[in-house]
Amino acid sequence: MDLGLKGKSVLILASSKGLGKATARQFACEGARIMLSSRNAEQLAHAAMEVKEETGAEVNYQVCDITKAEDIKSLVDQTVKLYGSVDVLINNAGGPPAGGFDSHEDANWLQAFELNLLSFVRAIREVLPHMRKQGSGHILNFASSSIKQPIDGLILSNTFRAGILGLSKSLSQELAQDNILINTIGPGRISTDRVAELDNIAANKRGLTYEEVKVASEKSIPLGRYGQPKEFANIVVFLCSSANTYITGQAILVDGGMIKNLS
Repeated sequence: MDLGLKGKSVLILASSKGLGKATARQFACEGARIMLSSRNAEQLAHAAMEVKEETGAEVNYQVCDITKAEDIKSLVDQTVKLYGSVDVLINNAGGPPAGGFDSHEDANWLQAFELNLLSFVRAIREVLPHMRKQGSGHILNFASSSIKQPIDGLILSNTFRAGILGLSKSLSQELAQDNILINTIGPGRISTDRVAELDNIAANKRGLTYEEVKVASEKSIPLGRYGQPKEFANIVVFLCSSANTYITGQAILVDGGMIKNLS
């Protein structure tokens, strides 16, 4: 199937590693033009070189702290300067610190808000004029399986991922008239550094080894294993391609069947 992404401009936040980088690689495989971003200049440059060498696609990058409005504006401006517009925006951010309610002071809540929700708002605000001008666009917000079922010990993530869901659903109504589709995608247990970090935290808390925690976690997944970043990225690419012209305002999990609720 031709996904119609050849020559399309794709801006991906937090894309020097993990799910962001895997997503960039899959878009590049489809011939899209990629703009990567991250706070870590060294990791970012390496990721851009790697994706370009593997795929032959046009890949650019810019250092961006997504908690800063000026950095996001500069990132979008540079993408438009290089590629003419933004066809696809992938909103992504690292997870906030783990912990329950009593673990966090106001500063933690404010930092998580800026990182995991306000950054998405700002990025969407910056790309919308360009998408409206061309009469089309795809926006996909990365969240977590917690948009369907809260995860114990991750109250900051649970709170602001739910905010992303509300944002996406509301904007799907407002942006439909402009032929801009916006959705939310929630990864389950995908093999990334973030999941490994959470498994290590759980292991230390429960007096177990990392492997013991991982095995127990895998048993809770019907497919019996953690997902691979490429498996997640394949769904992302489909949702933001010309193959998707009628899915908007939806929350989709990539979790191997782990979450069992119906809604």
